[in-house]
Amino acid sequence: MSAPAPSPLAIVDAEPLPRQEEVLTDAALAFVAELHRRFTPRRDELLARRAERRAEIARTSTLGFLPETAAIRADDSWKVAPAPAALNDRRVEITGPTDRKMTINALNSGARVWLADFEDASAPTWENVVLGQLNLIDAYTRNIDFTDERTGKSYALRPNEELATVVMRPRGWHLDERHLADTDGRAVPGALVDFGLYFFHNAQRLLDLGKGPYFYLPKTESHLEARLWNEVFVFAQDYVGIPQGTIRATVLIETITAAYEMEEILYELRDHAAGLNAGRWDYLFSIVKNFRDGGAKFVLPDRNAVTMTAPFMRAYTELLVRTCHKRGAHAIGGMAAFIPSRKDAEVNKVAFEKVRADKDREANDGFDGSWVAHPDLVPIAMESFDKVLGDKPNQKDRLREDVHVEAADLIAIDSLDAKPTYAGLVNAVQVGIRYIEAWLRGLGAVAIFNLMEDAATAEISRSQIWQWINAGVEFENGDRATPELARKVAAEELDAIRKEIGEEAFAAGHWQEAHDLLLKVSLDEDYADFLTLPAYEQLKG
Repeated sequence: MSAPAPSPLAIVDAEPLPRQEEVLTDAALAFVAELHRRFTPRRDELLARRAERRAEIARTSTLGFLPETAAIRADDSWKVAPAPAALNDRRVEITGPTDRKMTINALNSGARVWLADFEDASAPTWENVVLGQLNLIDAYTRNIDFTDERTGKSYALRPNEELATVVMRPRGWHLDERHLADTDGRAVPGALVDFGLYFFHNAQRLLDLGKGPYFYLPKTESHLEARLWNEVFVFAQDYVGIPQGTIRATVLIETITAAYEMEEILYELRDHAAGLNAGRWDYLFSIVKNFRDGGAKFVLPDRNAVTMTAPFMRAYTELLVRTCHKRGAHAIGGMAAFIPSRKDAEVNKVAFEKVRADKDREANDGFDGSWVAHPDLVPIAMESFDKVLGDKPNQKDRLREDVHVEAADLIAIDSLDAKPTYAGLVNAVQVGIRYIEAWLRGLGAVAIFNLMEDAATAEISRSQIWQWINAGVEFENGDRATPELARKVAAEELDAIRKEIGEEAFAAGHWQEAHDLLLKVSLDEDYADFLTLPAYEQLKG
């Protein structure tokens, strides 16, 4: 006898939103409920496994390639499925949240791909979760054009053939969606909510447009987590009646443990795999998180001193390119986070030169594409890849067999000749407070000091404060990293913000709350796995 149909999910503690009934249909919620019933128990086991693995790293202060999967790495015969036409040329990708204005601007940007983000660039308010889905539906049905009432500016989509291909990023496995619960009151994983609603409403619609349901998978820590996603994909395609292999997924290699399992991750997803991406800030955050008790040799310097030319970062990116091309997958490079200034041409000139050098390096290293955070950077990145690719859609034929990376190379943090600085501490506090305050207001992508910051940069900021204090780092000015010093710097920053924006704006914001939360996650003896977990408890809406 077949299992009974799952009960509809309950919407919990959420104000009704305009047109939410178009997203939260009975049929869509039944699909999400079935995903939850089938896959959340395994998700829970894999989260517990993360903790076990972290404890093992704390005990050994090392990581290696998995002996039990050596046969997969040694077998040269397997490849991932060929890329669909809409994902074959990915030379420039733009990232950003799914608000209405960003949706139109990203699709119109000239980038080949838009990473439509429900994860680090989006604070998970119920409004952002539901209306973000609605904006994507409206984009595909060309019902999204609008005029901004405040500015009078009109936004309209270009013709379909000029629009970027959407690759949607759901939340990571660790985050729940508190506004959707099953009959036992258990929250549904945010990953299944985001994936389920998007896939259910748009899979066939995207096929009709000559594209497909494509995804970026964040925060993956092992090939077993990739296997779970593959099981979700197989079930979902059968459920809505589209061919197996229609879904394509690009996995962000943004955790240090996943860097040791790149081939296995592609293997688990091989019928659905599109590529791997080098996610820089989360990767550094993951190194700190996993090796935080490893002593001085694992202490990272200021985040801006850890460039992609650092030996351990170069090992990571070159291994990623080699792995992807060996298996027929796309290798996608990292983020150019600069936000052009409308007021300072000199700032732009210097920054554009840095972006160009970064993208030239990626293209010459064999990457097939790369990320930017702003439409003005699309032409710069495009030029770097056009020079190398010409008319070719990618350079997967560059196998990079010259690359040889040993397990120790990926965690050779002390190969970098740089030290933490007092200015680095100040910057970490500044970015942390300013980002968290915006996040608590529902903004996930925030321009701070001409850089687009998201949850990943806030994570590395608070992790570095935590690590430097716990390692007893002494800065170049003679100050030692202590809780008292962090509190002093945070108090000075709060005062500076009050002076900068004025008393009225300060009172209207979440500045004290953000200050307190940054200090909590930076100073607590028990290191929080993710900043967004305690922050979500304070997020309104």
